[in-house]
Amino acid sequence: MLGDPRTTRITGDATAAIHRRTEDVGAEAHPERHRDGPVAEAYCWSNLTSGDGSRALWLLLLPFMVVNLAHWMRPTAQGSDRAVRVYGVLVRLVALSLTVLLTAAACEVALDLVAWQCAGAPACSGGRSWLGFLSTRQDGWFSQPGRRLAVAAAVPAAVVGLLWFLSDRTWSAYESQRPLTGHETDDGSDADTDLAAGPETPLVRPALARPGFWYGRRLVARLRAAHTAAGLLTVAAAVGGTAVRYDLTDGSPVPAGAGALLCAGLALCALVVAAVVCHRGRSESRLDDRLDEAVTAYLPAGALGLLLCAVVYAGWSRPGWESSGVLPGETVFRVLTLSQGLLVVLLGAVALILHRRAPEPRTTLRGLGGPVVAMLACALGGVMTGGSAQRVADWLDGPGTPGMGAGADIPGPPVLLSWQASVIPVLLVLLLPPLGWLAVRTVRRARLLGPAVEAEYGESRPEPGRTRQIARARSAAALTDSAPGILGLLSAATLLLGTAAVTGSWLTGEVPGLAMDGSGPFVESLAETAQSTGSWLTGFGVILFVTWGRRAYRDVSARRTIGILWDVGTFWPRAAHPFAPPCYAERAVPDLTSRMCAWTASTRGRLVISGHSQGSVLAAAAVWQLPDAARRRVALLTYGSPVERLYGRWFPAYFGRIPLEGLERSVHCWRNLWRSTDPIGGPVRITESGGPETDRGPLRDPLVYGRTTEHPLPEPILGHSDYQADPAFAVERAALLERLRPGLPQQAAREERRGGDVQGSAGRSSG
Repeated sequence: MLGDPRTTRITGDATAAIHRRTEDVGAEAHPERHRDGPVAEAYCWSNLTSGDGSRALWLLLLPFMVVNLAHWMRPTAQGSDRAVRVYGVLVRLVALSLTVLLTAAACEVALDLVAWQCAGAPACSGGRSWLGFLSTRQDGWFSQPGRRLAVAAAVPAAVVGLLWFLSDRTWSAYESQRPLTGHETDDGSDADTDLAAGPETPLVRPALARPGFWYGRRLVARLRAAHTAAGLLTVAAAVGGTAVRYDLTDGSPVPAGAGALLCAGLALCALVVAAVVCHRGRSESRLDDRLDEAVTAYLPAGALGLLLCAVVYAGWSRPGWESSGVLPGETVFRVLTLSQGLLVVLLGAVALILHRRAPEPRTTLRGLGGPVVAMLACALGGVMTGGSAQRVADWLDGPGTPGMGAGADIPGPPVLLSWQASVIPVLLVLLLPPLGWLAVRTVRRARLLGPAVEAEYGESRPEPGRTRQIARARSAAALTDSAPGILGLLSAATLLLGTAAVTGSWLTGEVPGLAMDGSGPFVESLAETAQSTGSWLTGFGVILFVTWGRRAYRDVSARRTIGILWDVGTFWPRAAHPFAPPCYAERAVPDLTSRMCAWTASTRGRLVISGHSQGSVLAAAAVWQLPDAARRRVALLTYGSPVERLYGRWFPAYFGRIPLEGLERSVHCWRNLWRSTDPIGGPVRITESGGPETDRGPLRDPLVYGRTTEHPLPEPILGHSDYQADPAFAVERAALLERLRPGLPQQAAREERRGGDVQGSAGRSSG
């Protein structure tokens, strides 16, 4: 980033820090040595997203991260306080359902497939010595079904405990770090009341400028308690509910009323969990140091106590109880699937209402970006759930096929999971036509761009190969703008096919391969193919997550690649799901803001903060947090920036037209560089400005068409990288520093030579 191997850390730690060239240390004390140009500083934050090997395990939290993004994708709202709150509640309920779903998947594997089906079937448990103490063949103390379930409950309970531990550890490292400075806002608004102000209304402080936006300590602690309790209650219901159903029959030795008392306790605690999740979301108008200790301490403890009661209740001796068939997980998964679909539909209705009240032309999918992403999060959760259950069932059943009857040692997982797996090949087939059309359109666009490329460079003797290379790069970069449509089709197809899967499993009660018997050879073969292919695809998806995580744990470069993916997903605070990977911006934004405030206050100098890619988003967020006095001394230089192209379209309430125009008016000056070959960065499209235009671009890429005297070798197409190598970068940075001078007092204008350039980028993580 600094172009010099000799660097010195100015402030910060091993996770994130400010660096300078060694020769620039102490530049403020010797301004005469730095009259020829600015002093560069680099803020390196790559370890926040791609640090030690344990970060690779965050891949397994992908559904939680995706649903957390849906919270921030709501459309711009204007005077719609109630609708905004309903939107937040619906997203948090979808997030809660994912916690219950993945806990139920762990229960399905450990309790149903292993402890209930395999340990209860001598043909399955006979060849597995590790199941010997649970097997009915040995007729030991643990061979009773209730006691087998009580022992197996340790597995899903441990999964919930691990999620709690990871969330608590990252909460201490990220959300609990109080920003150095903060000022109270006077509008009394929070993230669930919107920030937009129309042209005819007074400017309202945008959400990202509020002091409590990057301080989610209280909310994450409360949601962590609720989700931990929900997971433990799911395990308790799976263990205790099975025993309660048996005790409803005649001859149970368990005291009457014990089961009813347990069910009442579970229901009451579940209502408390729902109330905590539905509670008003974030408070951003101030730095909120309070903790809801009654919730954070007693709710998980109460759920754990109920789980222990359920284990004791299930372990009560019931000599006549024998396990057969499957546990009633079918109903649980159906209810969860239908609930998620209904919540997503309601979320879409609220999003459309918000978008129609304050329409933004550039908003993705007419405001439906959040519901689309929420649906995809549910689909990811379903793939992980079904894949785990299907692969474990195949492993336990040996050569048999679970669910297909003859030759199977165990009945297998719930029928719904087989139906959901069977629709995955259908979904992929449905996506082929739009993907093919997109590929054809990209090729045609590249051909049409050829003459424009040659005219731009003014080549008298153009080379067809070079022209095609540049045109293809520009056409491929434009594919980013088509992604919303593909994701919308994928989400809609997932919703419809998921509904069909629930309906098919409910009406037939059999896996697709058996349900289609008698429908003709072609239909039967098609159903069996879809079932087997889908089963392996879901299992392959889970294996892919695990292998990626293992490779990233062992390979630093692979871990860095995963860190790049996490740059976008973990930029936003954990406002919907506490088990999502932590928000690195809650450390990075206060770091940058504190450095800029401290430097401008001590030197009264001028400063250009420049950011590339995701670093430009951090730079904008940090400038929003600056007090007015410091902001007047700061210019903003962004390049390869997704601020408008991605964030403005997908997160319009926070990076839409109105917030970006407000940012442009609040800083002294802002310039944005972009290329047409860049698949990520783009213009910020700010039209209201009293000074020079904010955007400069598209920059030429490559710099020259062919070989020249100054460039005897062919120049590469840089795309999203190496913006600083373009001469326009140095020109624009110098122009910004010069534009800062007239607005500063004379003393400050002299002392600006002691100042410098703070570069907000992710270093190796974001270029």
